[in-house]
Amino acid sequence: MCGIVGYVGPNSAEHFLIKGLKRLEYRGYDSAGISLLNGDLTTIKCKGKVSNLEQLAAKTSHESHLGIGHTRWATHGEPNDINAHPHLSSDGSFTLVHNGIIENYAAIKEELKSKGVVFQSETDTEVIAHWITEIMQRTGLAFPEALPQALGQLTGTFGLAMVHRDYPDRIFVARRGSPLLIGVGSGEHFVASDPAPVVEYTNKVVYLDDDEIAEVWADGYKVTNMKSIELDKEIHELAVNLEQIEKKGYDHFMLKEIMEQPESIADCMRGRLRTDPAQIMLGGIEPVMDRLLAARRLIIAACGTSWHAGLVGEYLFEHLARTQVEVEYASEFRYKDPIISEDDVLLVISQSGETADTLAALRLAKERGAFVIGICNVVGSTIARETNAGVYTHAGPEIGVASTKAFTAQVSVLAMMALRLGQLKGTLDEQRFQHLTNELTVIPKKVAEITKNHTHIKEIASLFSYAPNFLYLGRSYNYPVALEGALKLKEISYLHAEGYPAAEMKHGPIALIDQYMPVIVIAATDHTNDKMISNIQEVKARKGRIIAIGPATNTEVADLAEFYIPIPSTEDAFSPLLTVIPLQILSYYVAVNRGNNVDQPRNLAKSVTVE
Repeated sequence: MCGIVGYVGPNSAEHFLIKGLKRLEYRGYDSAGISLLNGDLTTIKCKGKVSNLEQLAAKTSHESHLGIGHTRWATHGEPNDINAHPHLSSDGSFTLVHNGIIENYAAIKEELKSKGVVFQSETDTEVIAHWITEIMQRTGLAFPEALPQALGQLTGTFGLAMVHRDYPDRIFVARRGSPLLIGVGSGEHFVASDPAPVVEYTNKVVYLDDDEIAEVWADGYKVTNMKSIELDKEIHELAVNLEQIEKKGYDHFMLKEIMEQPESIADCMRGRLRTDPAQIMLGGIEPVMDRLLAARRLIIAACGTSWHAGLVGEYLFEHLARTQVEVEYASEFRYKDPIISEDDVLLVISQSGETADTLAALRLAKERGAFVIGICNVVGSTIARETNAGVYTHAGPEIGVASTKAFTAQVSVLAMMALRLGQLKGTLDEQRFQHLTNELTVIPKKVAEITKNHTHIKEIASLFSYAPNFLYLGRSYNYPVALEGALKLKEISYLHAEGYPAAEMKHGPIALIDQYMPVIVIAATDHTNDKMISNIQEVKARKGRIIAIGPATNTEVADLAEFYIPIPSTEDAFSPLLTVIPLQILSYYVAVNRGNNVDQPRNLAKSVTVE
């Protein structure tokens, strides 16, 4: 959600900013704007897509080598031209763009209004600009010196980029809770909220941490803390390249990422899993394995799709390693005043490594003495830096807002962790461990069988794109997959869908079933197959339309279902890695048939960096 770009160097700032904003479109947004500095400030902004901004900017020529840009995801104030960023300070000397939410903006706004400040927008961001000006006037400090004092009095989260006409050679940036990085080039430097805009130009970046402020110019940068003490920051090398963030001929990033899953799952396991003899080595957590083994319980905290992966993890850890697990919504974790002890291990899961709610859970658990392990995809992200230990998923960039390959990569990591714990705890004997490791190794090939032969799923989607409601049913390992399948459909098709444990159907949802209701039944775990058959019979008795997913060998379910999507057989524990693929494909084609923007679904953002 929300995107920031900035450029200072010998080339056209406008060209980089527009191109960079296009690379950030996947994050979700409703308006866009740029500010260019060339003696004076020129701001161009509008509601709608970056293409609208590009057309608006093209009407006049703007020669500038320094500027900032933004894509906004509305929080305070509706999407319109006025609320779009950048925002101008009350004295007209600088503009800024902002990711995040200022929680005490209303009190500051009232104070400023009492002093005669006139506000143009409804945003909390404009408050920041006027507040910095107020601190400068009150203290007599110059802009760079006033920033720590002004920002230190804000409550909430911010990623800020600012340009000031009195400092025509530099961009000022600051961070608290919302990601920002500096791209280190040769004679030019970049600012961005994630690597996508800069990867074409440099693979060297500096990540800002909370309560850090930086000045960035063409030949360098300086990073300080809120006490104005200069910091020595590590330069990281990006693990992503330009080719990875292109569509490669696919109509949408989401379809590309669905089809990449045989490779992304294999990449996740590469170098970590061996079969002759069976061995799993997760380098990021091997040094702290004793802490995992000694844990009183494992708490998993995540949001959205990552929470569903965490639910699969609960089944994996409890079944394979006999480890007590609780799965929490990270967004609710801190509000329940959780009971946490030093004997607990918190496992946080996030694709971006920047999810605001998950970071809040992480920090609370650390404050209360828990050991925190992270699973995330983005190298150098905040979660990667703040956890005690962790595992990268190595799924590659995920541009589509509706997460797909992140889910299967997260489940793959959780499966390897559970197998490793089960081996060390002795809950898996050598023969069982060898068998499960062998089976996990061939999962990418089995996923490839599904992705290569999905025409029948596309045809099923064309038949059910009319339906206003869908019901998804699963048991055991595939109950979380039912939740994930329903979420995917909701996210991109805007149809109502609910995932349920299959036995819960009789406790309410069965009242919804009629001849118009598609019911997706996941029948891929052997030990629950008889029960799933009973559920199918109950749906059929009420004329519900059954779309079932299960192994090609499950002829009993195939004969009962109106439509059957066969998948390769596997161990129950690994079935979510296969059953989720048809659900992703089905959701994709339903959304396409309905004419929706699959990669940028309405109201959604890729990386949720505000609460």
